[in-house]
Amino acid sequence: MKLPESLDNLIEQFEKLPGIGPKSAARLTFHLLAKPDEEVEQFGRAVSDLKKKLKYCSICFNISESEPCEICSDSQRNQSIICVVEEPLDIISLAKTGYDGLYHVLGGAISPMNGIGPEHLNIESLISRIGKNGDKIEEVILATDPSLEGEASAMYVLQQINKLQEQQSKLKKIKITRIARGLPVGGDLEYADEMTLSRALEGRKEY
Repeated sequence: MKLPESLDNLIEQFEKLPGIGPKSAARLTFHLLAKPDEEVEQFGRAVSDLKKKLKYCSICFNISESEPCEICSDSQRNQSIICVVEEPLDIISLAKTGYDGLYHVLGGAISPMNGIGPEHLNIESLISRIGKNGDKIEEVILATDPSLEGEASAMYVLQQINKLQEQQSKLKKIKITRIARGLPVGGDLEYADEMTLSRALEGRKEY
């Protein structure tokens, strides 16, 4: 049985979303079909506004409706710390921890296998930002994912910051840190892999 073209088209669009397979896409489509017209129109407007109203902050590359974003324009935040993340979604997670510094979104991670090099990320803008605000910045936190790509990105950023400090001798020494990685709360040692245990030991603190 062939579905109406409008249903087929929407199912196809849902399938393009990450984590959505054919069955889930069909369920979502028929779910919308059963909703009142007003709710479907609201959904459509929300999707349409996604691109119309949102923009990338020219300073940190977070997603925002204002320029600069609310975080960069908030003078009450700690201006001496920049936390480097891969994606804007990471900011939401870190914000829940009470972190009150600034951010810089790379827009991904270095991945030669996928054709993504340093030039495709917001690394140059980060180095430029540090160079311009070197008198204020005391620490850069590298909070990229604990994956091969995330590690490669963190290492490259570290190298570029060190290079900047060598070139600009008057630049204040910046503390560069990496978020700790190890066992999750509630995790069991017997199920942890060697890399996770190794990092847990490296990140140990006095008890």
